[in-house]
Amino acid sequence: MKKALIALILVLVLLGGIRVYNEKHKENPNELKLFGNIEIRQVDLGFRVEGKIAKMLVEEGDYVKKGQLLGYLEDTNYKSVYQKNLADIQALKAISANAQSQYERHISLCADGTTSKEQCDSLKNSKDSSKASLDASVASSKGAAKNLADTKLYAPDDGIIMTRIQEPGAVVEPSSPIYTMAKTKPIWVRAYIPEPDLANIKYGMKAAVLTDTINPQTGKPREYTGWVGYISPVAEFTPKTVQTEDLRTDLVYRIRVYIYELDDYLRQGMPVTVKIKLKG
Repeated sequence: MKKALIALILVLVLLGGIRVYNEKHKENPNELKLFGNIEIRQVDLGFRVEGKIAKMLVEEGDYVKKGQLLGYLEDTNYKSVYQKNLADIQALKAISANAQSQYERHISLCADGTTSKEQCDSLKNSKDSSKASLDASVASSKGAAKNLADTKLYAPDDGIIMTRIQEPGAVVEPSSPIYTMAKTKPIWVRAYIPEPDLANIKYGMKAAVLTDTINPQTGKPREYTGWVGYISPVAEFTPKTVQTEDLRTDLVYRIRVYIYELDDYLRQGMPVTVKIKLKG
């Protein structure tokens, strides 16, 4: 019984040694393997002006194109202000034209002294003042037109609506978030490279990016092609959320691996494995 137990222990030790040996040598020494997460730029979308939301046109999960109308505010007050500005401009144009005409009719008389200097100065001031009022009204109308246009919210780029924050009827302040949108590109992997491997990579190196998800068509993890587009010049301690094969207290450098081909299966924060060939 005792001999059998000793034999069993020896077998387990042997199997353990073989397993350690295989784990240690199965990795490709010419390939750097990193672990990271998918990063996608997100943007909060809102109106530049305040008002009451009249309509919201997209839902969470909707794909939107650059320039697509996403929603709009009630614009009655903004239209009134703009239309009043246009009317003021027409009235001030007439006043300015009359003041200009009056000045031009008397300018020769001012030169030879027929018209008093006091009256000539008054005509010139009236001309300049009416022209300044017209210019100010024109500038104000541009601002009113901009405010009216900004009662509509458009997608700044192609993307996916992640969050619909407000609903029609809500009164919002300028820049209050209405939607959160994830841009469809660029998409990159945030990963960390140990200091001993830093000198083995450079900008532009190609990398394979593998997700944990099995592609049902191939029976293998989904794989993407990427390239090293950023290497941090500053070292930092390995974040606790990052899995590494070495000690978590090692110094690492953050890198970005941008992905060439994009599809609908990459998600914000998704864990991935990055493989960078060091030779060949």
